Amino acid sequence: MSELQYQSQYVSEKFQGVKATRFSQDLYSPKQNHFMAVLPVNDYVRMLPHMELVSMSVGEVLQQAGMPIEWIYFPITSVVCLGYITENGASPAVGLVGHEGFVGTAFVMGSESSSTRAVVQSAGLGYRIRASLVKKELQRNGEFMRMALLYCQAFITQISQTAVCNRLHSVDQQLCRWLLMSMDRLAFNEIHLTHELIANMLGVRREGVTQAAGKLQAKGYIQYSRGKIRILDRAGIESEVCECYGVVNHEYARLLPRKPQVPVALPQTRKIAATAARVTSITARSQEANLIAEGAARNGNDDAQRARYARAR
Repeated sequence: MSELQYQSQYVSEKFQGVKATRFSQDLYSPKQNHFMAVLPVNDYVRMLPHMELVSMSVGEVLQQAGMPIEWIYFPITSVVCLGYITENGASPAVGLVGHEGFVGTAFVMGSESSSTRAVVQSAGLGYRIRASLVKKELQRNGEFMRMALLYCQAFITQISQTAVCNRLHSVDQQLCRWLLMSMDRLAFNEIHLTHELIANMLGVRREGVTQAAGKLQAKGYIQYSRGKIRILDRAGIESEVCECYGVVNHEYARLLPRKPQVPVALPQTRKIAATAARVTSITARSQEANLIAEGAARNGNDDAQRARYARAR
């Protein structure tokens, strides 16, 4: 069964018998992101018309270090890696973001830019909303701001625990932690990354990752071939991982506990059927913006061109 068929069947079974107009009925609803799912209905409905469904490809940069943050991203089937770029060009990972939260914690805490670069680790879909609109929500000093700050606290715990793990624990334990964190954010049991990329994210030598992965494969916990890692025995990996994995999971569960999803009936004008909506490619959108920018430069006094460029951005 393919990933798409699995998710379609899961949604169908979970909400079988519920016939009201609802976002939970859609295959790719914003409520597949846990942060959006636990928002109060009023906050969710207010943000919903401004959210854009986007596809994310492996290696795409969502936010660049030191550059203004224009969008806040809410992954649903994708995983984003936040890394710090060193002077020698290395980019060790400091955190992962998937369907549990959002990319843009620095903006929520008051900064217009971030010191880390956000890169798509696993391809998939997500929603995004302009940072300027998120700022307006934060200025309401309501439940959205409270929950956003709670998520920031949980994410800071992940970053802190990653630093502890990288300093005190073995490469074997670090790899187990990274594999489990990645699997928690994916709907399937395969990760498509090479040992070299994993080593770069963990900030260790490639040989160390190869040896650690070899041990896990020899024990029957994983299967590795041609840049693809398949998880065969999750319980086995959990028996090998350090306490850092549990500490981070406990903090997420404590600060943003999961609650049953209640179908939300909305006016037809506000209903977005993700299965029928156009999925925006971030790369294509950027290319379109660049082309329009060139046209605007050739027609410097053309207000219409500049307006089109602003919308494309």
